[in-house]
Amino acid sequence: MIREFHRLNRRRFLRGAGYALALPGFASLNHSVKASEEAQSPKRLACFYFPDGVPMPLPEDPAFQDWAWFPHGAGDDFKFTKCMEPLEALRNELTVLSGFSHPKSRSVHGHNNADQFLTAALTGGGDREYQNSISLDQVYANHIGDETRFSSLVMSTDGGTGTARGTHTLSFDQHGRPIPAEHRPKQIFDRLFVTSDADSAKRLSFNQSAMDELLADAQQLRRSLSSEDRQSLDEYLDSVRQAEVKAEKAKRWLSTPLPQVDGEDLNLELTTDEPREYLRTMFELIYLAFRTDSTRVATYQIGRENGVGRSDHLARAVGFNLAHQLSHETKETGGWERFAIYCGFLNEEYGRFLQRLRETPEPNGEGAMLDNTLTFFGSASSAFHLSRNYPLILAGGKNLGFKHGQYINHAGMNFQGGPWLGKREPWQDEAKGEDLPLSNLYLTMLKRLGMPVKSFADSTGVIDQV
Repeated sequence: MIREFHRLNRRRFLRGAGYALALPGFASLNHSVKASEEAQSPKRLACFYFPDGVPMPLPEDPAFQDWAWFPHGAGDDFKFTKCMEPLEALRNELTVLSGFSHPKSRSVHGHNNADQFLTAALTGGGDREYQNSISLDQVYANHIGDETRFSSLVMSTDGGTGTARGTHTLSFDQHGRPIPAEHRPKQIFDRLFVTSDADSAKRLSFNQSAMDELLADAQQLRRSLSSEDRQSLDEYLDSVRQAEVKAEKAKRWLSTPLPQVDGEDLNLELTTDEPREYLRTMFELIYLAFRTDSTRVATYQIGRENGVGRSDHLARAVGFNLAHQLSHETKETGGWERFAIYCGFLNEEYGRFLQRLRETPEPNGEGAMLDNTLTFFGSASSAFHLSRNYPLILAGGKNLGFKHGQYINHAGMNFQGGPWLGKREPWQDEAKGEDLPLSNLYLTMLKRLGMPVKSFADSTGVIDQV
């Protein structure tokens, strides 16, 4: 494609390209039209991901009773283990699920699965070319994002996009491209509540005639390109059009003041060297964004897979060194307990976030914020590197029709687990049971959020139990 671009007027192209490439960097303006002041009870979605799986001792192991991640029992007759006890006060606000996974990834090493957690795409394993698809959150953001200043909030502990099969973000656009995640609390807070729009109009201004000429020239050039180069040009032009749409939406927010939020109680300069406070602050930023209706869609990747990056330091919040290492040491004395204590810490902070939503009256409607906020918390592996039977928690959204206080135990006692003893890993073994497509849950979520969708990825139906 580069060899053909000399046929465009260079000065005209650079003006247009400068506009197209600059717009995605407008962090404080990358969003939408003003929400109606009369809108009642906005429907929100927040998705969270943690890496490395969960403690899965087998039933004959003495650690099974206290330190397994999944509860004991089924339906509304279930008991949390010590690993899950931090969520006991919220049991009527949530549903735990077992026996769900993405069919395309069940025979893939568990550390390759964060990329497809919200997409269900075939992204992991082997030498195949990497290609992702749109994530659950962005499907909803495309539907609802025009009603808030920010169409979505994308966060992670490690920041950026990471690498193929080593993502630092849960969010992927309609072309399967990763959306960079923000990891610095101060930048997130400033973007939401501080950044001035004083010079935004100037930065958003562009020469429409130059853009029109660029697009006209590009369409003329398209006739002489190969099919491969046409695809590349079409992708570029699609980015230009998306940028133009975002600019028009952003202009409508220029005269709308940012919400006034008191951030004095937040330590916005912290890093993962203060892991508990860091994680708590990241959850709090999502809470504030929802409470001020700055956005209604958020993702937060708590950690990257494979023990890479600053997120692996979060285990220091409970006195351990590296989080990923805990999943490798379950065969040692006390290994299951140590791993469960770390997972319990994650459950505790997730529970604190849910409690904040439950205690906050809905600003624009009846009930509590949690009743109108659907949250999804989980991982894409369960036992050691196992890409099946994802550990999942669905919480909130009672006003959207969700029923909670239950454990949907589809896996039953027919699950894989136990410590890794240095031989074949669980993901390499034949499955002991048949998981349901996780996309069925995603389809159910989108429908309850008000979207007129018939399918999502490889869904085969909806989950009526939730």
